[in-house]
Amino acid sequence: QVQLVESGGGLVQAGGSLRLSCAASGRIFSINTMAWYRLPPGKQREWVAGITSGGNTNYEDSVKGRFTISRDNAKNTVYLQMNSLKPEDTAVYYCNAWVRGVNLSNYWGQGTQVTVSS
Repeated sequence: QVQLVESGGGLVQAGGSLRLSCAASGRIFSINTMAWYRLPPGKQREWVAGITSGGNTNYEDSVKGRFTISRDNAKNTVYLQMNSLKPEDTAVYYCNAWVRGVNLSNYWGQGTQVTVSS
């Protein structure tokens, strides 16, 4: 089995920064695309950013220029550096990964809370 474990969430004032991490462990041969999603209070889950195994990145428009996704393939870890945080960034952040073990399967982390105060 594969587990994704997020860390790095917390409470920060508007304009501040946080860095989220998500480490994958278990029976892993390789990891394809990794991504971050978020679930704002009272809203639906939304995609935030993604990164391919080769390092190509994409971002949701509202976070472009403020968030940076990166990965360390040797550590099976994806990061989300969040700068210039806004109250509307408040959400539970989840990492997601397509992992090739015995099969290619999709996995989610348990989520980490990010709260941005105004």
